[in-house]
Amino acid sequence: MKAASTSPFTAAVPSCRPHDLLWLDSPAALFSGNPLPAWVGKQWHAGLPVVVRRDKRSKGPIPVGIRGKRRSERAAAWVSPDSVRHVVTPESLATDRQKLAASPFARTKPVRAIFELARLELPWTWGVTGSCAYALATGQPVMHEESDLDILIRCPDRQERNAFARLAKVLDTLPCRTDIQIETPAGAFALKEWLRIKPGTGENGGGNSSLGQVLLKTDSGPVLCADPWQIPPLKERDTP
Repeated sequence: MKAASTSPFTAAVPSCRPHDLLWLDSPAALFSGNPLPAWVGKQWHAGLPVVVRRDKRSKGPIPVGIRGKRRSERAAAWVSPDSVRHVVTPESLATDRQKLAASPFARTKPVRAIFELARLELPWTWGVTGSCAYALATGQPVMHEESDLDILIRCPDRQERNAFARLAKVLDTLPCRTDIQIETPAGAFALKEWLRIKPGTGENGGGNSSLGQVLLKTDSGPVLCADPWQIPPLKERDTP
């Protein structure tokens, strides 16, 4: 896998993780167990990236998602690692402030929120995902002034809820709605949902379970768990 210079946020990485943006050699690199929707052939081309998604795999094909022009246009596929020309990571979209400031989206509320988060000097590695990431990496106008901001925080080591107290206090003060996913070795979960669980009571205010469990997105599908840093035993799912 080799990096190219077509994107100002390009980064070479040894392996692909969920939310990474991948540029491919050609549309022929995409394959799926089912025929792809007709809009893929009309709208998607090798000048646009695909997004790494969660699915069960060890080595070999990479599970990806294809974006269309509409929110309803999303398709799942697989690609060979050999077909990847370059990669843009969520982290790379948040770390280069000069390139963010030079972006045509610099004045939008989501990008302004990125700058405010950067000023917090968070102790974790974090990056941008969703429509904001796609717009910043491609220049495609898939983000607008009222778009939400999706943030991914890498937390390989177990954290206590109070570690996120300072971050939680500023979320409602940001220029736009901001959704934060916490990435653990087991998967990813929504920070707001986890913070709603009352410590020591086994209850949460409107979450997924009265047992104090949080919804964890894993490579084998979503699962409710009390400890999002503990990999749950799930059934294997084969790749195509």
